[in-house]
Amino acid sequence: MFEKTFDGKKINRAVLAGLNSPVLSREQNATEESLEELEALLETAGGECVGTILQNKATPDPRTFLGEGKVEELKQLAQGMEAELVVFDNDLSPSQQRVLTETLGIQVLDRSALILDIFAQRARTSEGRLQVELAQYKYLLPRLTSMWSHLERQEGAIGTRGPGETQLETDRRIIRKKITKLEEELKEVRRIRATQRQRREKNEVPVVAIVGYTNAGKSTLLNHLTGAGIPANNRLFDTLDTTTRTLELSDTCTVLISDTVGFISKLPHHLVEAFKATLEELEYADLLLHVIDASDPLWREQADVVERLITELHASETPRLDLFNKCDLLEEDILPHGEDIVALSAKTGEGVDQLLDKLRRRLDKGTVRVKLAIPYDQGGLVDMLYREAKVDSVEYGEAIEVDVVCPPKVLGRVRDYVTEGWKPEKEFWED
Repeated sequence: MFEKTFDGKKINRAVLAGLNSPVLSREQNATEESLEELEALLETAGGECVGTILQNKATPDPRTFLGEGKVEELKQLAQGMEAELVVFDNDLSPSQQRVLTETLGIQVLDRSALILDIFAQRARTSEGRLQVELAQYKYLLPRLTSMWSHLERQEGAIGTRGPGETQLETDRRIIRKKITKLEEELKEVRRIRATQRQRREKNEVPVVAIVGYTNAGKSTLLNHLTGAGIPANNRLFDTLDTTTRTLELSDTCTVLISDTVGFISKLPHHLVEAFKATLEELEYADLLLHVIDASDPLWREQADVVERLITELHASETPRLDLFNKCDLLEEDILPHGEDIVALSAKTGEGVDQLLDKLRRRLDKGTVRVKLAIPYDQGGLVDMLYREAKVDSVEYGEAIEVDVVCPPKVLGRVRDYVTEGWKPEKEFWED
């Protein structure tokens, strides 16, 4: 049989399986739509779907999840298609995963393990790798008893990337030590982020966070707005590490805009926990841009997933604009309308001017550009301006001439030295 490759590595042939049961939650159930998404995830990981089984059952089987008969059918399908692994759309308990692997004779993964594998491939920065590694170890910990004893692992296969590939000798004590160390390192990341956040708040630099379902077009939007140059391919989780760029909304208003990791249904809890060092920025942002793929028939369900995760991350009170992206692919206007909604195409630029106008109205907090002539005996004010305003130029002549963009409270401290620019009729800064 001709051997296919993905990024120079052998493509793993996989059968996808799922269970739909009335006793499972909406997040836990498998459907035809979620299996289609699982197939896209498999392709992203470098695999190929060679068969699918969806079981409808009143309750999950505590031992085999699907039931003995359906597992035998699954085994016959996997053998007939020469599959190397089976991926479940549902989360499996460690014991169910062990029993299924022994029964089927090939590797068995669940959706969480597949997503973790993709994140292990995509993480590029040291912080991203820390977060993924922590999530992987927390996933592995309850599975150590049988994870390595019953399975001859294939280097580079789906589900084996990351810590498992080099830590076959791990036991619970070693894993717990690694988890503790990673958590301490991520605490330091959070501390540094908090310091940076305080500096931004002191300088009154607004922060905008882009959120949305994976592949909704977040990176394409950031590229269009800022020229960030992020790869924006049409595949799930193509970019994982957060990218932050400055966006000049006007001469007096500059904002920081960040692209965050894409959300997806059934996102592993350990992954959300590990990425909180990054995702907590949503809670402190001045504005969220929720990018929705308007061309996807399931955009409402995807938007609901993002809404639930925003709430879980304590960012539900953050002001937000809903951006219906890829509107150029719609044949008719079927989207909702409102003050907090923008229909656009990040690819063509359609609707981006309307977005920028809304951003200016929301985020320009009255900063003004002025020129100052500061006496040398008041030179300390220049240091204050560097800390709390945006200094464009400084020249030393008869006085210290400063071209600066000031927020209102800073302008109030240097008002006596304004030589050119906006002068208020009302001294509101004294309030």
